[in-house]
Amino acid sequence: MANIVFDGVEKSFSQGGKEFLAVGETNFTVADKEFVAIVGPSGCGKTTCLRMVAGFEAPTKGVIRVGSGIVTAPGPDRAVVFQQFALFPWKTVLDNVTFGLKAMGLSEQERNKRAADLIAMVGLEGYEAAYPHQLSGGMQQRVAIARAYVLDPGVLLMDEPFGALDAQTRVVMQEELVKLARKNPRTVLFITHAVEEAVYLADRVVVMSRRPGLFKEVIDVKKLRIEENWDQHSRIEDVMDLSSFVHLRSQIWKLLREQH
Repeated sequence: MANIVFDGVEKSFSQGGKEFLAVGETNFTVADKEFVAIVGPSGCGKTTCLRMVAGFEAPTKGVIRVGSGIVTAPGPDRAVVFQQFALFPWKTVLDNVTFGLKAMGLSEQERNKRAADLIAMVGLEGYEAAYPHQLSGGMQQRVAIARAYVLDPGVLLMDEPFGALDAQTRVVMQEELVKLARKNPRTVLFITHAVEEAVYLADRVVVMSRRPGLFKEVIDVKKLRIEENWDQHSRIEDVMDLSSFVHLRSQIWKLLREQH
């Protein structure tokens, strides 16, 4: 089971010889295979929360657990997708996707099979021999997502993964991620500034307060999505036109405005 538990977590930083509290005391659980998005004002600690789960930062107080273990460092049970694609420019799509599998001791045949499955799943079949500079931004981010998924991590951490994409490509990637998440579910912690994106993708949306960041409100999207059968709509614009979607979006925007 790959749940994420924030147990009394706080995070402070030193700046100019002074300590400041970036993330206030946080107690929260992301259930196994649940998709949780975090929104909040700039500088409220969204990315800091993700970095602590990834093991890039250590909490000042409390602990973070993934599954049965306490997070003390990065590990193969957690894969990260960043806003910048972070691909190896000298490697092909196939080599980028299989890179992490080499450390797992898999044979070349097994590596290539797993990679081919994920490359097809993200819609890049036929581009295995292409290099990153030959791909669009959206295609590069698909490679990054495939590279994360191919490791079969229990937890997927996504830090504004579509933030650098143009609006049309971003919509396509959101639709693709929904399909992938339904077909191959993982425990996902997703950071975004876009309220519509959070509501469309997530099972629950966490609204953080201004610094020191606190988990101010948690909005249950999944319940309404199931009741209103959002998944019958294949296009994001059709979902966003639903009155239930508009209601949740307005509710979250109201909470965010209260933080300014």
